[in-house]
Amino acid sequence: MDSLETKVATPTADYDDVLVAFEAFKDANDERLGQIEKRQSADVITSEKVDRINKAIDDLTLKSRRPQLSAATLIEPSEHKKAFDAYVRKGDTFALNTMEAKAMSIGSGQDGGYLVPPETEAEIGRLISKASPFREFCDVRQVSAFVHNKPFNTNGHQAGWIGETASRPQTTSATLANLSFQTMELYAMPAATQALLDDSIVNIDDWMAREVQVVFGEQETNAFTNGDGITAPKGLLTYPKVAQASWAWGNTGYIATGIAGGWPAVAPSDKLLDLAYAVKAGYRANGRFMMSRNTQSQIRKFKDNQNEYIWQPAMAADGKPTLMGFAVTENEYMPDIATGIFGIAFGDFRRGYLVVDRIGVRILRDPYTAKPYVLFYVTKRVGGGIQDFDAIKMLKFDVS
Repeated sequence: MDSLETKVATPTADYDDVLVAFEAFKDANDERLGQIEKRQSADVITSEKVDRINKAIDDLTLKSRRPQLSAATLIEPSEHKKAFDAYVRKGDTFALNTMEAKAMSIGSGQDGGYLVPPETEAEIGRLISKASPFREFCDVRQVSAFVHNKPFNTNGHQAGWIGETASRPQTTSATLANLSFQTMELYAMPAATQALLDDSIVNIDDWMAREVQVVFGEQETNAFTNGDGITAPKGLLTYPKVAQASWAWGNTGYIATGIAGGWPAVAPSDKLLDLAYAVKAGYRANGRFMMSRNTQSQIRKFKDNQNEYIWQPAMAADGKPTLMGFAVTENEYMPDIATGIFGIAFGDFRRGYLVVDRIGVRILRDPYTAKPYVLFYVTKRVGGGIQDFDAIKMLKFDVS
């Protein structure tokens, strides 16, 4: 155990350590379960050992999936990129203003700054995708308008088989819902010293992307989970919810654990099975679980009827842990288990949730507010919300 805890504290901990830690966890948890079976309670030392290894697995998993940032490819910068570099490094707006006058496409000060070059926007988007779990497996769409409207047929598309010369019957009228996804402004304000900006070897694209990666990624994940749809995208948990037996379009269906703030004492993993099968087969094929770290730590102790652990570590260094064969996504903005809480989501998120990016990231340089530092007010517009209410279901920790 000491060597395991030492590995957690070192920066060289990797995927192999996760597998080693999980084997140690299974041994310790089996010992704990054996003590409960014999004495109706587990030894305190054994329980603490299980919890320590459980936390170690969380830490190791987090370290093993940190993205490796590759060096920027050396290519000849575009005219826009050269003008943008001059603005960021020196505050020189002449080249950007000249381009704006020619093409009317770069943006202007009265619009809240200048549009970054496509190269810089692509680098920012690439790194944000690494920090935001929703962007990894949800439907992401770029738009040029402030609002994206999407018609959706709530009673399914009409189709069927028919003979070559047979008459074509009239199809049932479609019931269309207009889903509206408004993009909201997301901002960050990284700071730099003039000495850093004067250093010609510093890659501005890479520096800017790294500075906004974490804050944009965290803000997006929180909004896609809990956003109110007014000042932030509509979050997954903020839609109306109904018991799956009474599900109707416009609501998120849920399965209850039957226990207020907890799991059934017998076969708790059956509730996860019920949740997975609340989703239709067409969605379940690409299904995944989403939950917080603390919730995942509890589930890691569950076994199935064959006495096998239902949670398994990733089978590859860049993979995801699995739960009953489905991928597990850790989202720290999902609530921990408590009475009445919807703590676990399951479904096909690519078909269920839509992320909308309005093309264009803007930047406004401010060398005055925080002298001797130069502030950069970086903004982008992002929207999001459920686009198919049948694709994602919830687990509620309550009696009903």
